[in-house]
Amino acid sequence: MKIALTICLMLPAIVPCLHAQEDSLQTTRYVVHATTFGAGRANIFETYLSPLEYTGQSIRIMHERIKMTRLMDGHVSAQNIFQINASHTKNPAKSATTYAGLLNWSYTLHYQWQLNNKLKILFGPMLELNGGVVYNERNSNNPAQAKAYGGFGASGMLIYKFNIRNCPFILRYQANLPLLNLMFSPEYGESYYEIFTLKNKGNHVLFTSLHNAPSLRQMLTLDFPIRKSIIRIGYVCDIQQAKVNNLKSHAYSHDFMIGFVKNFYLLKGKRKISIPITNSPF
Repeated sequence: MKIALTICLMLPAIVPCLHAQEDSLQTTRYVVHATTFGAGRANIFETYLSPLEYTGQSIRIMHERIKMTRLMDGHVSAQNIFQINASHTKNPAKSATTYAGLLNWSYTLHYQWQLNNKLKILFGPMLELNGGVVYNERNSNNPAQAKAYGGFGASGMLIYKFNIRNCPFILRYQANLPLLNLMFSPEYGESYYEIFTLKNKGNHVLFTSLHNAPSLRQMLTLDFPIRKSIIRIGYVCDIQQAKVNNLKSHAYSHDFMIGFVKNFYLLKGKRKISIPITNSPF
């Protein structure tokens, strides 16, 4: 009798705790996936390859994954973004061509402030890695410049939800700012043959920040449903630039994106098109 009475007295305290754990588990099972494709304009400048700016077309593929975590009482979301950006550009005289390709991966933890049912403000630390190459078909001795850099930064996001004639829309603006990075670069006038074959000892891995590599990635997206699908249209402004080892470089691109969004519920394949606002990572 005493044991039964004790359990009955403890139930009011145990049940809310169990519900809280269940709600936290349910929240972390919602995942938002988005894949978008885009095209736009690019401006490439590499003094290691040419003293001229090259302009032309760019294409971009982006995959994004967002889910809530259990960090800080379930107020932190984790965002994974993987994107590929490639460009085909020409010099002002249209007599030479440069090809550029860059892979970017970023992982960000955003703390989410839910101001009201429509507006969220997110902010948090970011880890990112970048790798690629710039190739100039005119050069013979040094035809390419390798791109390898990455480190830590900060990310901010605004998410605004609204309806037009009972149709839900989600507007999002995001900015990623690199702050503390390491970058690989040859020295001025040094070839890759001298670095990797002759084993020249130089300053090839450098610290970069806002003082010598001020860069910024911005993204504006709008999600809306069409029948049972969620469509995303957007715009990406990618500004990557650096001045290291007496070499200047920049890669600017402006791409307009379109793709699909899918909301998953991680429980044996169950899928939901709409997510409750209390559980939504986006």
